[in-house]
Amino acid sequence: MKNLKAIIFNIQRFSIHDGPGIRTLIFMKGCPLRCIWCSNPESQSAAPELIFYAEKCVQLNRCMRVCPPHAISAEGSRLVLDRSLCNLCGECVKACYTGAWSIFGREVDVNYIIQEVEKDALFYKNSGGGVTFGGGEPMLWPSFISVVSKQCREKSIHVAIETCGHAPWKSFEQILDNVDLVIYDIKHIDPKIHEKLCGQPNGLILDNLKRISKRGNVEVIIRIPIIPGLNDSEDNIIGTARFVASLNSNTRRLELLPYHKLGVKKYERLVREYACEDVEVPSNDHMQGIKRILENYELNVQIGG
Repeated sequence: MKNLKAIIFNIQRFSIHDGPGIRTLIFMKGCPLRCIWCSNPESQSAAPELIFYAEKCVQLNRCMRVCPPHAISAEGSRLVLDRSLCNLCGECVKACYTGAWSIFGREVDVNYIIQEVEKDALFYKNSGGGVTFGGGEPMLWPSFISVVSKQCREKSIHVAIETCGHAPWKSFEQILDNVDLVIYDIKHIDPKIHEKLCGQPNGLILDNLKRISKRGNVEVIIRIPIIPGLNDSEDNIIGTARFVASLNSNTRRLELLPYHKLGVKKYERLVREYACEDVEVPSNDHMQGIKRILENYELNVQIGG
């Protein structure tokens, strides 16, 4: 089982927003949803991807000359990547000394992750922290997460996962006995609107949350991203509050995450359109108003992770 492998795209140390204490955040690659406001579009595909940082390019065109499948071409002063030709050989990355090209996503095994997590063990001990698997969607890699989580728990390391919840229940069953905290997203309570905004209906997501809540053996924090004009209506907030209030007492803690534009540049690097260009960041007054509505249902609510 130690030879199990998965694709990650980043390891972030000293995180304080993804569970208690100081944490090591493992970003798993791949996600079943396509939320139109996603701030990590590089996490959506489960496969490695080539990303271009145009602001770092000094236009020496070495990448174009060394590319075996000729996937890189020039349109005027702009370099263009044909992803249908790119085979991720990495020759362009090696040739570019400014770092304009980069491959997001690499295969790692269980031992590698355990070694990386243990580097921060002293910080976990002193702060009550641990490791958090995010992404992307960690539930795309249930066997891998299960093995790593079990080994972490054996070493007294706190384990959390951040999930959108859209995964077969059998995947959750593999990991829940070895996880201390589940951070669970609810994007919209209406299934049709959820499908329009995220690419999938929410039936499986809500059913899984009910089942996790009934188990009662793991702490749950529900996260709601607040995207003005898309999921911040009073009807949606009240509907979400009623649903959460119907769950067991271990599932009454909510975190409201205000929309931000920190991921916009990533869409340019992936040559993708960003659908929420015109969405404004919610004001503090607006966030406080949503918080008050949720608190009317005897829920423990905070703004921010």
